Amino acid sequence: MERRRTGRNNPLTSIFIGILCIVVIVFGTFLYGRSTSSQSMATLKEKQDLVIKTQTETAVSMLDALYQKHLKGELTLEQTQQMGTDLLRDLRYGQNQEGYFWADTTDGVNVVLYGKTDVEGTNRWNSFIGGVYFVREIIKNGMKEGGGYTDYYFPKKDESIPLPKRGYSLLFEPFGWVVGTGYYLEDIQR
Repeated sequence: MERRRTGRNNPLTSIFIGILCIVVIVFGTFLYGRSTSSQSMATLKEKQDLVIKTQTETAVSMLDALYQKHLKGELTLEQTQQMGTDLLRDLRYGQNQEGYFWADTTDGVNVVLYGKTDVEGTNRWNSFIGGVYFVREIIKNGMKEGGGYTDYYFPKKDESIPLPKRGYSLLFEPFGWVVGTGYYLEDIQR
């Protein structure tokens, strides 16, 4: 009696199923890798968001410590603000001490921007890069209860090409300054 070959016993079917399994495993591994990569990027961004928020809150608390000296009569308001400007200009953080701070008044007049004295004292309210009035957004978000994040474009120090950046800003009400810091998205992708 002759036996008929069924799909189960057919060598071509076994090869096809084997190839199909390999394709599914490779594709699944690829998708898992992409998912893990974007989860890692999100985690890095969340960590960096926490860093810039914490650093900004620390800078503002340092300004408040100076302001308390003014309230006690130890410093004039002008002296206090000058010391605050100097503090923010020189304050750095991060592994390579590349993190810096900026401050603008609620009207957009720059108080300090990493020592760029040509920018300090100028009104940046209408600064427009990448389709965004970014200083307006930084001020608006900084004036929210507890501060806020802003995504925008800005060139790195001593460069001219604007790159994607994320900042955190917070209002220091006694001076009317919105203080902030940020990071370039490309720096956390490395």
